[in-house]
Amino acid sequence: MNDRPWEPWIRRAKSNLARAKHGKHSEDVLYEDLAFDAQQAAEKSLKALLLSLGATAPRTHSIGYLLNMIERNCDIPIPHRVRDAVVLSDYAVTTRYPGDYECVSEEEYRLAVELADAVWTWVTSVIEYY
Repeated sequence: MNDRPWEPWIRRAKSNLARAKHGKHSEDVLYEDLAFDAQQAAEKSLKALLLSLGATAPRTHSIGYLLNMIERNCDIPIPHRVRDAVVLSDYAVTTRYPGDYECVSEEEYRLAVELADAVWTWVTSVIEYY
């Protein structure tokens, strides 16, 4: 049995974050897809944290739901900037289906990456502490 079940989640989160940060290296890359990677980085980071603290990682794309689980079950203060990442949930599903959304702007993409990075950085610092 893996005594560090969060490690694959943190590794995948880091991969998603790296892809999101790599940016629009081609005109064929859409900001929607980069924002999706940012959302995935935050989601997987939060699931890693839950696992590291002995909780389960639910099958959800909702950043707000995951933050509420951490707040209710783990007694860890959540920074305001990490709480701001709830807006990333919109990029989990809506922007993946053409025609169901407005295009993501460069500014929105940059904010998504900034928020995902804040979540990943916070989560990895908490895991190291505990």
